[in-house]
Amino acid sequence: MRVILLGPPGAGKGTQAERLAEHLGASRISSGDLFRQHTLKSTELGVLAKSYMDRGALVPDDVTIKMVMNWIIEPEQVRGFVLDGFPRTLGQAAALDQALTETGGIDKVLYIKVPREELVVRLSERLVCRLCQTPYSVNNSRLEKEGKCDKCGGQLYQRGDDKLVAVQKRLEVYSEQTEPLVGYYRGRGVLEEIDGEDSVSKVGDALTQAVAV
Repeated sequence: MRVILLGPPGAGKGTQAERLAEHLGASRISSGDLFRQHTLKSTELGVLAKSYMDRGALVPDDVTIKMVMNWIIEPEQVRGFVLDGFPRTLGQAAALDQALTETGGIDKVLYIKVPREELVVRLSERLVCRLCQTPYSVNNSRLEKEGKCDKCGGQLYQRGDDKLVAVQKRLEVYSEQTEPLVGYYRGRGVLEEIDGEDSVSKVGDALTQAVAV
């Protein structure tokens, strides 16, 4: 099964994508993961992407699409995949559809819906592990060691884009660039909406039920 997990920043896509991929026996990836992998390996696409990121510019859609498609055609993805937060724009969605036309396209787009007010709270209280990128909540996470990741022991910190002013800007960008994908995929009959205000486990259960249909 080929699945896209769609939702605003703070909706919990990363956590749920990992769980959903494990449930499906599939691979998962985000565009951020791909950028990091290609940059670390200094691939041609990685060097090109870094040249844009270093000057604060958006990586062009065609570069991102090439990274995603190179990943999709790898043998490991033969059992399907979960795309975490990709595509981010209508242009990326159209390019992805075109690239997958001959192989059946996307099976499901699962939209985790969370009210803006809740997203602001979640993001402004979020801490992230420097090593493995696991997210934690300042108020809700019970850590074995304060300031340390339970998974790998890495240091927890607040990302610059999780500070209040940056959070509000991120949500504006999402509303302008990514939210139109909800209508795009609903029109193609592959979108299913999931209530993202429920607990992590209940949201996870709803996602697995959605792909079981």
